Amino acid sequence: MSNIQIQKEQWNKIAEFLQQHPSVYVGHKPECRRFISGVLWIMRTGSQWRYLPKQYGKWNSVYKRFARWCDEGVWQAMHEYFIDDPDMENLLFDSTTVRAHPCAAGAPAKKGGNPPKRLAVAAVASAPRFILRWRHWAIP
Repeated sequence: MSNIQIQKEQWNKIAEFLQQHPSVYVGHKPECRRFISGVLWIMRTGSQWRYLPKQYGKWNSVYKRFARWCDEGVWQAMHEYFIDDPDMENLLFDSTTVRAHPCAAGAPAKKGGNPPKRLAVAAVASAPRFILRWRHWAIP
């Protein structure tokens, strides 16, 4: 897999933004830079969080921090802050850099297999299993 490297000039701009944001505590700058690189790796590869390379830190810690920043609007604010900066355009991620499954782009479904059941038809066609088992136990 590719290795995401943030250039020094880019990192200086990101660190300046993060220090101004009220919801972010940067702390140890190399660790924060490693975290941002890990998030960029996930966004660019489209991989699952658990497959994050160890060089970016523990996947669960990176994910929790990412989710917390999502909830606090840090990523949105960062995107809006750097949207007109041409030096940051290859670093920011949006729907053009995040990989999606082919079906998300309207790719045709694979041939074969069972077609998906409609919920209303599935509910009428069969009773829940726990009810069937309960009725079986209720009969002497």
